Amino acid sequence: MIRSRHDIAAIAVNLGASGVLIAVTILGTWADRESGPLLALDLTIGVLSWLITPLLLRRPVQATAVLTLLAAVSPAATPPATIGALQVSLRRPPKTAILVALTGVAAHAVQGLWRINGGISYAWWLVLITIAYGALLGWGAWAQARAALIRSLRERARRAEAEQGRRVAEARMLERRKIAHEMHDVLAHRLSLLATFAGAMEYRPDSSPEQLSRAAGVVRDGVHQALEELREVISILRDDDLGDADGGRPQPVLADLPRLVEESRDAGAEVLLRQNVDEPGEAPPAVARTAYRIIQEGLTNARKHAAGQRIEVILRGGPGNGLEIVVSNPLGTAPPGWSGGAGLVGLTERVNLVGGQLDHQAIDGEFRLRASIPWPA
Repeated sequence: MIRSRHDIAAIAVNLGASGVLIAVTILGTWADRESGPLLALDLTIGVLSWLITPLLLRRPVQATAVLTLLAAVSPAATPPATIGALQVSLRRPPKTAILVALTGVAAHAVQGLWRINGGISYAWWLVLITIAYGALLGWGAWAQARAALIRSLRERARRAEAEQGRRVAEARMLERRKIAHEMHDVLAHRLSLLATFAGAMEYRPDSSPEQLSRAAGVVRDGVHQALEELREVISILRDDDLGDADGGRPQPVLADLPRLVEESRDAGAEVLLRQNVDEPGEAPPAVARTAYRIIQEGLTNARKHAAGQRIEVILRGGPGNGLEIVVSNPLGTAPPGWSGGAGLVGLTERVNLVGGQLDHQAIDGEFRLRASIPWPA
């Protein structure tokens, strides 16, 4: 059954080439001879071989075997037999192609024994036949090697494309995790402020209505901001396009630190900020963002584990000298339900990524968070 136009074209080419070559062979053989029974044999085998030619595309080995047997009887079958040998060498394993070629040489050797080839000796006839079949084998081997190389290159290209896609997906996932971690720090800070205000409202019910109203307003605004930030986290983690993954959120800079400290003071914490930074506006984004998160985490931990204690924040350094950050507070007891440690682990990873160092320890009744961040000149 013919499956496509390509098959039709291939059959037409084979029939045309085979028909022309068969006709030329018969004419060349009988051009200077008288007609006889052998001419009828050649014409019959020529027509039969021509009709078998389309089978070379579907059953190349079997069809070539039949044509080779006919070639032992008549030179009219030689053209389609050699076409068949070429098809086998192009489409079948080398062992099969070699066997077909040897069979073809043997068949033409038989043909040369009883069909006289004028102007050439039998030995030269065998040499030429052998060379012809060897050339067909070489052609087929070269074509198969070329096709294998093209398949290999296409497979490598496909794998490279798949690998590139995997790397892009990994980069997107890494960026999502990075942004989600960033949002986690923001939410932890925000929720700790809300817990402080809510605790004040719970334990000081005798506060004035103005104070309670102000605290309730802060809680309401904080919840609203926390929900917005949580919505951004969920949107980031669900979005496949990270072209603007942070949703346009402005990244913190060193100038935002006073506002961060003021938020903690509004929550009732006593925070002392000592800042001595050269050219704070020139801080690289990674340096400013990391410093901001370190201080934010330090304030959050102090509110969790040492509520009501004084917090001291020291920030000093500049271009070429790096940035040194120290957040310290007296040791306290965390209220029931609080758990800590994960934030500091993530913070350590963040600082390591920018080439800095971070350590935390309890010493002389005080918890101290210290970090140093490189700041190129």
